[in-house]
Amino acid sequence: MTNRLLAGFLALTVLLLAVLEIPLGITYARNERQDLTLKVERDAVTFGSLASDALRPGGTGDFGPLRRLADAYAEETGGRVVLMGRNGRARIDTSPEFGEGRDFSTRPEIVQALQGEVSSGVRRSDTLGTNLLYVAVPVASGGRIHGAARITYPTSAVDDRVRRYWLVLAAIAGVVIAAAAIVGLALARWITKPLRDVERAAAAVGRGELEARAPAAGPPEVRDLAHAFNETAAKLQQLLHSQEAFVADASHELRTPLTALRLRLENLEPDLAPEGRASLTGAQDEVERLSRLVDGLLALARSEASEEGAGPLDLGALVRSRAEAWSALMDERDVRLETETGSDGPVIVRAAESRLEQVLDNLLSNALEVSPPGARVRVSAVRDGTRVELHVTDEGPGMSEAERARAFDRFWRAGGGEGSGLGLAIVQRLVAADDGEVELRAASPHGLDAVVLLRPA
Repeated sequence: MTNRLLAGFLALTVLLLAVLEIPLGITYARNERQDLTLKVERDAVTFGSLASDALRPGGTGDFGPLRRLADAYAEETGGRVVLMGRNGRARIDTSPEFGEGRDFSTRPEIVQALQGEVSSGVRRSDTLGTNLLYVAVPVASGGRIHGAARITYPTSAVDDRVRRYWLVLAAIAGVVIAAAAIVGLALARWITKPLRDVERAAAAVGRGELEARAPAAGPPEVRDLAHAFNETAAKLQQLLHSQEAFVADASHELRTPLTALRLRLENLEPDLAPEGRASLTGAQDEVERLSRLVDGLLALARSEASEEGAGPLDLGALVRSRAEAWSALMDERDVRLETETGSDGPVIVRAAESRLEQVLDNLLSNALEVSPPGARVRVSAVRDGTRVELHVTDEGPGMSEAERARAFDRFWRAGGGEGSGLGLAIVQRLVAADDGEVELRAASPHGLDAVVLLRPA
């Protein structure tokens, strides 16, 4: 954003400089050439007036003073003076390359001058390698034209002045653009820095850091934006904390009456008639289901409130540790637990140990629940490109594709089976806290493969 603001500011500056300086430079060049043309034309008219007595019939015919005057003018100014008679042949020519008598009658400017018109213009001289300004005026007296006078003047001096003027304008433009870049950069940073702060705060809130706030700095509009964002984040934090507190408090408060209810039902069993035993068993099952649901809600509330930071973690060591903790229960259920953590060194991931332990425990619990006696549960950790995959594979009945798509929904249970329906929702929430993903795949030949995708450290 800083670069875009600076580019826009500089583009506007360049546009303003172009609007101001280009017409100024063009006007200066035009005025310089017009001034030179007027001066040369004035000199040519003066020289033609002095030459009228020498050229007119019956005149003095003395060109000596005019020649000396023309030579002095050519030496002082660098211009070339040519005086010609009515026939267009030169009587005076200050160019050392040409003598008197050269015929100029075919030159367009001379034709116009001999017709009584003043002619001027600029043409390229390949011999001199420069542009020449020419002015031709008629030499006349008494209403009759006796010849013509022409002065040619190199425009290199004017061109140099015009070029220097353009360079000065360019230097001024460069200084102005540099100053505008410094001011624009400071202004852009003054605007974008608080916006970046708001962006970082928004990203932090998106990651679950609800205490993040944006500093109120910069232009008034950005300060208003920061205030509005901070108020929204504070309200969101309050709402989520209230929700978490309600779930945790409600779940905790429900534990005591559920425990008391279970004890009362158990105490009723000796005094109950045989025909009422089925109803008692059903009531005890429902109490047990409610207890599991409360435990799931507490686990979910703890997972959502977890603020433990992620760090480097040896996934292989964690898998071996949890496999050892579960081995006794697996043996009791006649389920074989196998682990594979790779042979090419430790598999290091970036995750919170407590969260990943809970994830693995939930997945192992689910796998054990659906595994028949004699089945196998396999836990493996492998690297796959830019991710590390943690697999927990069972040999149970598995799930259909539609069931796998809904398995992470809260309170959903496959086939209406036992459980709270919160286990996989908790797993997904814990894995997401470590910037990971979890998905369910069909195992071969049957069963379910729960795959946790983690970031390598």
